[in-house]
Amino acid sequence: MRIAKSALIDPDRNGLYGTAAVALSFFVFAYSSKFGQVSILAYYAVWLPLVVVDYRRVLGNYTRYFWIFAFGILAVLSSFWSDAMSVSLRASIQYMTHIVCALIAMRVISIKTLTRGALIGITIVLLYSLLFGTYLFDALDGTTSFVGAFSSKNQLGFYASLGVLFAAASVLVLRQRGLWLPIAGVAGLISAYSLLASQSATSAITTAAVVIMMAGLLPLWALSPDNRKMLFFAAVGLGGLFVVAALQFGLFDAILGVFGKDTTLTGRTYLWQQGIEAAKRAPIFGVGYQGFWVPGFSDAERLWDDFFISGRSGFHFHNTYIEVVVENGFVGLILLVILLYGTLLGHLRSILMRNQDPQALILFSLCALFVVRSFVEIDIIFAYQIGSFLLFYAAGKLCLPRRTPAVTSPFLAGIAVRPLAGR
Repeated sequence: MRIAKSALIDPDRNGLYGTAAVALSFFVFAYSSKFGQVSILAYYAVWLPLVVVDYRRVLGNYTRYFWIFAFGILAVLSSFWSDAMSVSLRASIQYMTHIVCALIAMRVISIKTLTRGALIGITIVLLYSLLFGTYLFDALDGTTSFVGAFSSKNQLGFYASLGVLFAAASVLVLRQRGLWLPIAGVAGLISAYSLLASQSATSAITTAAVVIMMAGLLPLWALSPDNRKMLFFAAVGLGGLFVVAALQFGLFDAILGVFGKDTTLTGRTYLWQQGIEAAKRAPIFGVGYQGFWVPGFSDAERLWDDFFISGRSGFHFHNTYIEVVVENGFVGLILLVILLYGTLLGHLRSILMRNQDPQALILFSLCALFVVRSFVEIDIIFAYQIGSFLLFYAAGKLCLPRRTPAVTSPFLAGIAVRPLAGR
């Protein structure tokens, strides 16, 4: 039996394959540490063979993606000066192949298919955690917390956050109906419950903020581009004033208190201080990609002991920027900032300048989530992570020719919108 190429690589016709591939990938990202190399091979198997189907369409012109690959290239090069060369080389090659898979997905998977696959994949991930999850001692909190089938409650909270975000995007932005409406509802409820069960303040606060922001941006499509920009930046200004006032009058401390946290962010500030000190050893290019948290290295061993990490793995500085400066120096930090914030601003520009762009709104919301979390978590700089996969997917979409959106916002029903001149 022959399978049509379009059923595999055409974003408008490969909904079944694409949904399954995304769902499988998300499950692998969550539990590859449990299921080992077989799960990683399954992840590669759903993306890399598509190159054979039609390499020109699947790969595209990679010279346009240098700004996307730049951080990964530096990670590979850092192997040559890393104190743990074999560790850095192996991890950086994995990261580069992970980037390639994400960019393949970007070219063959539409935003609608990505959302559907995410709903199914995250639902399966969370159900597995709820059924087979455990409680573990949290070294940062000093408490015992439900972590699901993960090694950290923050990872459980992150998947739950993404589940809530994709469920909201499916209903509010893509206006999914029929079977996908109850699927989005179930996924949203399971994700919300998992978010509460994780007791992760970071995930709960950022999820609420990003979903409110996404819903608040929807009405902008009914306005002209100039009015959109004016209203958006006015809202940003008011939001900034609110944050300053919240800090001044202790609202931030009160919110942390609700989650049982304090102003030290349960030990993170100490970790950040140690990371800054470690970064001074090699501030330009760092100690090598994943070259700090290596068994036998004195600084890593000391911090593992400080936080009772007996397994000598799965720990980091809980700040993306500090982690990157330690491992890849300020050069790596600049490249990562270009990638993360360039992607965020690129999709924001599409929201403000183009008419009815659901893809831009969803991907901007995802990038906003990554930006907020980047100050307290590590989501985008390692291979086989859902955060890095989605970031590179979002970045790659900025390099593709624009397509006319097929989805209409509920706020624009019955309103004729004139396309921008020259678009």
